[in-house]
Amino acid sequence: MQEAQTGTVAERITPDVEAWVRSTPLRGLVRHFGGDWPVGDLAEALRFLDDFSARHWDFRGGRERPDAREPNLDPATAALVLDAAAALGLVHPVPPARSAYAHLVVLGGLAHACVRRVGYAARLLRAGLTVRGEVAVLGSFRPLSEWERATLADAGLPADETEVDVLDTAVRRVFEVAAPAEQAGVDAGHPHHSWSSRTYRPAGLPPVRVLAAPSSEPDRRRAHTADTQRFWAGHVRLAAGDEVLTVTAPIYVPFQHSDALRTLALPYGCDIETVGVDPAVADAMALPEQTLTPGRYLQEIRSAIRAMRALHESLG
Repeated sequence: MQEAQTGTVAERITPDVEAWVRSTPLRGLVRHFGGDWPVGDLAEALRFLDDFSARHWDFRGGRERPDAREPNLDPATAALVLDAAAALGLVHPVPPARSAYAHLVVLGGLAHACVRRVGYAARLLRAGLTVRGEVAVLGSFRPLSEWERATLADAGLPADETEVDVLDTAVRRVFEVAAPAEQAGVDAGHPHHSWSSRTYRPAGLPPVRVLAAPSSEPDRRRAHTADTQRFWAGHVRLAAGDEVLTVTAPIYVPFQHSDALRTLALPYGCDIETVGVDPAVADAMALPEQTLTPGRYLQEIRSAIRAMRALHESLG
């Protein structure tokens, strides 16, 4: 997913948000789940979709993604959800549009996704993608679940304790580096307040920084994607016009692209492109591909709606 390249940042972003929100597939989903599309502007449509998806498509209830329940959908509804998810950009991976970028950002996630995304970034670079600045691998101190640790152990990888530990292990193995060239951080005694930065310098490739940020609301929650993106931007001194390629999973592209536009493009004036890892590209450290269910897709359509609503409010 890529923003248009003409006009102001707001002028480039708003039409894409409007097109996604008012698209036929999303309208069809709302109608199928018993909703009536509102009369009003984009802000009203986003407010309605946020409220509607909270009632019908929120299966997390404030829990982490692995703990979300799976809804019992009939076959016709499940097929409709999968078709809509594909049309809305949550299913099929798209390769990077450019051959060169200022920075490459790899977003963390569940343990298997951390390994897969780091591996995909390394393959892009070794296939000729040019990065003038750095590769930023962004994670958090989120403790791994027992399922994640077991998945790592089954693949012969260390059963790390946190998301950022998995990212760091993956960077060391995939980029063939033994120790960071530079490191910094603060251990504040609580993961919501702490941060760490480790920069590796693999031979023939740009520097790779593994970063875990503190939470912007430490009394309420751990650091999330937007926190890590803001924290990294301050460290790297992101500049207007910088082309930033963000790597995630296809299911998260609309959501995390919207967050990156809000936290990076708006304040810094940089250009954002977000791509999902192609699961057909084998990893150097093979891990099982997670089964993505209709419930998971509905949940992440809701995540995209919420991220676009926050983005639109920031534009205003």
